[in-house]
Amino acid sequence: MAKSLVIVESPSKAKTINKFLGKNYKVVASVGHVRDLPKKELGVDVENDFEPKYVTIRGKGKVLSEIRNAAKTADAVYLAPDFDREGEAIAWHLAHALGDRAKEIYRVVFNEITKKAIAEAFQHPGRIDENRVNAQQARRILDRVVGYKLSPLLWEKVRRGLSAGRVQSVAVRLVCEREAEVQAFKPVEYWSITAELEGAAPPPFEAKLHKIKGKKAEIHNQEESDRILEAIYGKEFRVTRITKKQKKRNPVAPYTTSKLQMDASRKLGFSAKKTMMIAQRLYEGVSVGEEGSVGLITYMRTDSTRIAKEAIDEVRGLVLEKFGPDYLPGKPRVYAKGKKAQDAHEAIRPTSSLREPAKVQPYLERDAFRLYQLIWNRFVASQMNPAVLDTVSVDIDVDDYTFRGTGSLIRFKGFMTLYLEGTEEGEALEGEKILPPLKEEEVLAVKKIDPKQHFTQPPPRYSEATLVKDLEEKGIGRPSTYAAILSTIQDRKYVELREKRFHPTPLGVLVNSLLVENFPDILNVEFTANMEGELDRIEEGTADWKATLKIFYEKFIDDLEKAKVTMRDVKKDVEETDIPCEKCGGKMVIKWGYNGEFLACSTYPDCKNTKDFLRDDSGEIRIMEVEKTDEVCPQCGAEMVVKKGRYGKFLACTKYPDCKTTRRMVQDETGKVKAAEDEKTDEICEKCGSPMTVRHGRYGKFLGCSGYPKCKNIKPISIGVDCPEESCDGFVVQKMFRGRTFYGCSNYPKCKFNSKQRPINEPCPDCGAVFLVERFRKEGEEYHKFIGCPNKECDYTREIEEVAVNG
Repeated sequence: MAKSLVIVESPSKAKTINKFLGKNYKVVASVGHVRDLPKKELGVDVENDFEPKYVTIRGKGKVLSEIRNAAKTADAVYLAPDFDREGEAIAWHLAHALGDRAKEIYRVVFNEITKKAIAEAFQHPGRIDENRVNAQQARRILDRVVGYKLSPLLWEKVRRGLSAGRVQSVAVRLVCEREAEVQAFKPVEYWSITAELEGAAPPPFEAKLHKIKGKKAEIHNQEESDRILEAIYGKEFRVTRITKKQKKRNPVAPYTTSKLQMDASRKLGFSAKKTMMIAQRLYEGVSVGEEGSVGLITYMRTDSTRIAKEAIDEVRGLVLEKFGPDYLPGKPRVYAKGKKAQDAHEAIRPTSSLREPAKVQPYLERDAFRLYQLIWNRFVASQMNPAVLDTVSVDIDVDDYTFRGTGSLIRFKGFMTLYLEGTEEGEALEGEKILPPLKEEEVLAVKKIDPKQHFTQPPPRYSEATLVKDLEEKGIGRPSTYAAILSTIQDRKYVELREKRFHPTPLGVLVNSLLVENFPDILNVEFTANMEGELDRIEEGTADWKATLKIFYEKFIDDLEKAKVTMRDVKKDVEETDIPCEKCGGKMVIKWGYNGEFLACSTYPDCKNTKDFLRDDSGEIRIMEVEKTDEVCPQCGAEMVVKKGRYGKFLACTKYPDCKTTRRMVQDETGKVKAAEDEKTDEICEKCGSPMTVRHGRYGKFLGCSGYPKCKNIKPISIGVDCPEESCDGFVVQKMFRGRTFYGCSNYPKCKFNSKQRPINEPCPDCGAVFLVERFRKEGEEYHKFIGCPNKECDYTREIEEVAVNG
């Protein structure tokens, strides 16, 4: 009997679904996209209705061959990638790759990977949604055209290797504009006056100056503060008004993608990328004891707050049983969807609220458990009664001055039993602050009056959470792209995270200014948001994707041709100064480099003197003093100083260019700079007999002769795996070729062993292969690492328990 073939994106998803479908189905993974636009050319015929040229992604030929062979004997093919634009495009490309090899091709979609959801999806299969595919194609081609047309312009005007993106460049613009606001901000002084008071009954409490002669209290400086202190000194503090209110605080909606990323950032310290990687694993399936592999949460790329009726019925039963009738609303809570929400999926929720966090904790690694608990708590809390708070406000008059004290008491915790809405710093907004029992006309004792000076603060720089929030509110990107946007702008070195806040790099500021000036539409927030809306209309079938591309392309090409002439040529652009070069007497000029502006001698290349500088508030140049050290050059004995290069700070000889010695630098506990000690080894240099030491270079550690620079012998360091080739005594090392990393034998060219994936010193438990390898698969907009067997005949894979992700 022929089996039905089911194709999903990832092996872990395939494993979970295969368990539910049984022996009449064969479930295979495409491991992400199988076709895409070619890497080394535009791949879009802009003269022929934007016809895309799709090619098989490198390394996917074997995957496609296996899928085609399986389809030949299958009675039907079910395409089951994720239910979004990328997933629909994967299904569409798979259908095209299969051609007529399959009898029937169906599309199945589901919001969660549970037995019930999978069974229902396969009972009602559909067809590929061409509108959703066209929306994905339009986005892909838009991004390809912008990237492939803009990047060469940046190479010509600034430097090679730069790139620009349609959406990512707008995100960089937001960061740059916020930085400009921070730099332009002028702090304003103001003061507050707080009195510590005590009534007839404890405890003492604080009250702040609230009004002066019935108007809002504004104290601008110490003189005004001193006059108020003098006016109220020794005066009677009398209670004039007590206001008591009961306030309800309602729960918030279940998570959308952006809200989950924001909360995970604030409460758990996760980057957006890490949040999505863990959520992907929870969605695709986790082995939970006797239950086996099951998806623990619903699909995690969504902008909807909608919840299925079955899930609401289940969670209401849980609330009633676990917390009691006082916590259960009379009817289910329904949350309004956002104006721009596509509503294709439910909100992010547990696939079953009966799987309480404590029950699944033994089967989850720490971070996966914390994220699941956050999702579970917020979902269950969203269907609970409001919290009830008693609030008290007390006005205390002192002549013309009114002080106000406030207090609150949680009368009924309601949903706050499970979930508290957090501030940016992660502290709860809700809490208790007790005031003593007071009476109107009661005179209070003054224990202390505390004046404090304050200054207004600049707008905060973006964190990952607040940048995602702003992108969502402005309509930039979609749930599936937020994490990728944040990763891309950091990978391109346009922004960097310092103390969890985004700062634009000099490179980012320069590129942003050039693009904003020359491409006002593409870098316009409103324009980009409207384009997202146009993509939504393509998906809905109310707009033509090729007509949309044509309108965009005509305006873009017009701007591009103008920019080729008018854009500032940073490579040639130099600013003359009156600063003399102390080495040759020539004039120094301002040039732009990787780390921003710097001073260089105008007689270059005869004189290669350079200096770093800063501009003060008036724009005047202030040369940065060279950071001296106590280190001496081991080759010539000259002083070594700290310099900054493309890959950070290092020690360099002051006799450069006559002596080109550099050393890696470290700082001790006191902050003192010193040269890093070479890590000695027992290996001897075969060229000169000197000991070999561990050095640090652009691509990591390597072995270098301690006799450098007289002897420049270097060797790679083993990654801990012996060469698998028989009769070879070499070891596997990491290598680079044309910017690509690969792994080869240390005995090359005598031994030709090489691998694109990083070998792991562990035999395959299924087929006995001498080593395993690290692999990657694309899941949505991100790449997920897993371990697999290099043997083509063996399909052994396993997940990596801990995935380290830098924010």
